Amino acid sequence: MHVKHTLSLSLLFLAFVVPVRAQQTPPEGGQPKDFKLPEKVTFTLDNGLQATLVQYGALPKVTANLIMRTGNINEETDEVWLADLMGDLMKEGTQTRSASQIAEEAARMGGQVNVGVGLDQTFVSGNVLSEFGTDLIALMADVIRHPAFPESEIDRLRRDRIRQLSIQKSQPNSIALERFRQVMYGDHAYGRIFPTEAMLEGYTLNDVQTFYDENAGAARTHVYVVGRFDRRAVEGAIREAFGDWQRGPDPLLLPPSPRSERVVHLIDQPGAAQSNVYIGLPVIDPSQAEYVALQVTNALLGGSFASRITSNIREDKGYTYSPFSQVSARYRDAYWAQVAAITTHVTGAALEEIFKEIDRLRAEPPAAEELEGIQNYLAGTFVLQNSSPGGIIGQLAFLDLHGLDDAYLTNYVEKVYAVTPEDVQRIAQQYLRPEDMLIVIAGDRAEVAPQVASFGRLAN
Repeated sequence: MHVKHTLSLSLLFLAFVVPVRAQQTPPEGGQPKDFKLPEKVTFTLDNGLQATLVQYGALPKVTANLIMRTGNINEETDEVWLADLMGDLMKEGTQTRSASQIAEEAARMGGQVNVGVGLDQTFVSGNVLSEFGTDLIALMADVIRHPAFPESEIDRLRRDRIRQLSIQKSQPNSIALERFRQVMYGDHAYGRIFPTEAMLEGYTLNDVQTFYDENAGAARTHVYVVGRFDRRAVEGAIREAFGDWQRGPDPLLLPPSPRSERVVHLIDQPGAAQSNVYIGLPVIDPSQAEYVALQVTNALLGGSFASRITSNIREDKGYTYSPFSQVSARYRDAYWAQVAAITTHVTGAALEEIFKEIDRLRAEPPAAEELEGIQNYLAGTFVLQNSSPGGIIGQLAFLDLHGLDDAYLTNYVEKVYAVTPEDVQRIAQQYLRPEDMLIVIAGDRAEVAPQVASFGRLAN
């Protein structure tokens, strides 16, 4: 009896298991479709402020972003992070609202308001329930137009920035990035990653106020609103909140003249267990016709988990845990870089494999099947990234910053799939030139220097 029950249970188990095994290989997925940009309404106020409104989604939420073309690009040589300090103080309240009042008011609307500063832009962003869309516009306008810049907070915020500086300057990856940017961009704002502690200690409230007065204004600002909202009401709120704002200066257009050469910059980190490496050179920016093809090439070479460099030095060799390559873009500027934290004693071996993969791609086109996998990855992630209000705002802001039309978005997937293996090889030959690649390594100089001596002249 016991045997019979055991046999019956075994057969029952197999009846359920066999069909599952037969379906272990999933069906081939369909090709991702082109991104369809939701209908948008755009208008410009007399003072130059621009606005873009997009109805999107089914949830009763609205997301807004005020992007002002003011950031680190507007700083002088002795003003590094002054724009960041301005952003910190903008979070501390307006002439009529304290910081806590702003937070409480946004919370009552079902959301929050944030401030951030980047190389080219300052952001005031928020999201609330749809019924409060017009109130959100008024609140965010107050933040960007009427910052209080309270003197009582500047000492604390300076100390916070000094602590941040100390932490970042203690991290080998940050130090390597700083040197990489310094060598590539020189004294341009893109090359000034960190201030000195003396700079931060010297900034006064008057310095912040002056920076704001000289760089803030309607002509540099674009308002993006995406979600479910009353279009007429929101447009009216924008016109009311910003119509009498001073025009201010036009955006500062100051593209750099980056340079690179095959030189090894070695930053000594005695006893370091890893070498933090940046390898790269200037490439074409998003305004150029072959930028999408460059992105495909990057993803295949080192910019995805299945890429050649990652498979080589992470999966096959175990030299590093999380290498990646990227095309890093700013206004009329971009560079390609391979980044990795490599075990110290195999630093030279890892560099050899990285350059071997670059040379291999330049020497012969990839297989069609390999390229198709990368194209599927890029097309799929592109569509997913644009499936939220914040993602749509990010893409629209990208278009505006780089002077691109909507076709960049709507034709992106098509352009990705139009790249051929021969195109990838040509892009690698034209733009990823090993002989021009800058090499920066933060690591144990005594152990690393002999390993990398063959890769170029040591700069220090």
